[in-house]
Amino acid sequence: MGDRIPAEVFPPGEFIKEELEERGWSQVELAEIMGRPPRVVSEIISGKRAITPETAKGLGAAFGTGATFWINLEGSYQLSRTVHDDAGVERRARLYSKAPVKEMLKRGWVLPSDNVAVLERQVCAFLHVNDIDQTPWHAHAAYKGRSATELSCAAQWAWFYRVRQIAEAVSVPPYSPKELQRAVERLKGLLIAPEDSRQVPKILMECGVKFVIVEKLPHADIDGVCFWIGGQPVIGMTTRKDKIDNFWFVLRHEIEHVLQGHGREEEIIDDLEGERAGTGSDLPEAERLANSAAADFCVPTEKMNSFMIRKHPFYYEKDVLAFAKVMHRHPGIVIGQMQFRMKNFAYLTRKIATIRQFVLPGAIVDGWGQSIQV
Repeated sequence: MGDRIPAEVFPPGEFIKEELEERGWSQVELAEIMGRPPRVVSEIISGKRAITPETAKGLGAAFGTGATFWINLEGSYQLSRTVHDDAGVERRARLYSKAPVKEMLKRGWVLPSDNVAVLERQVCAFLHVNDIDQTPWHAHAAYKGRSATELSCAAQWAWFYRVRQIAEAVSVPPYSPKELQRAVERLKGLLIAPEDSRQVPKILMECGVKFVIVEKLPHADIDGVCFWIGGQPVIGMTTRKDKIDNFWFVLRHEIEHVLQGHGREEEIIDDLEGERAGTGSDLPEAERLANSAAADFCVPTEKMNSFMIRKHPFYYEKDVLAFAKVMHRHPGIVIGQMQFRMKNFAYLTRKIATIRQFVLPGAIVDGWGQSIQV
């Protein structure tokens, strides 16, 4: 009996009846053998009570079949009685594997729906794809992670298209490369005090650059992106690190991409992760240009080189603060450059100011509890 495999799914009570008839036992006798109330045995046989693990052990011992046989019978029977939309579950599971649906719903990027087909259409429209299995694509230059050479993470693509969705609704004057170059000089004057960063969005918009800040999604480690919509450049940022040095480096990095026209016609990805990756020979030329421009903007490279050579190996705090004052830079910006050069990201971290609270009020922002209606 232990090898029996039922061709059809019957209530376990049918098999108990067979065993009782085969042995000439009554239900009362089985109850006495198992040490259970007769009512329990009767209800199991009639299908009014499910077989529990305890009961399965008793039946297995009484009939010599083992408990697993009865547990499996009960499980198969209960499954046969359950009506479930397996196709709908599979479709929803695939959808959730292709996009961060939970976060998109939470932030209001798509509307909730019990109909998986409706939800899938919304997600496809959001990602600009015809089918959920299609990979999103848009020419861009992104400051993200060393771990990938493209925006392969579903959460990164969702973040990117949220930036694009908002940017499409933003109106700015025609883009002027000359004005943006002049704006870079204006931005240098904001590097002393964190609160001066509130002027950044206005300055960029006046040059024809659409500037959008969208909070990062979980598992989407990306700092910034540059792309184009109809001849207008877009700079998107996350401010995920909320550090003055990171903000200015990422911003100037993306501005250089705009000035160089990167991300217009072909995909150019900044193959970086977390901290700046420098200007190593393994980086594409576009990235070396952007990194070099960003580093020199934060602290003039020649001055930084000279300071570190003169003070090596003793970089005292008082000397760093004095150097920052001479350079007209916030100490946190100088320290950020030094941390990267020394590969010591714990060095004087207490002097690195946060900046998000100053940038967000004057910018077009999505996240941190607020969602833009577009």
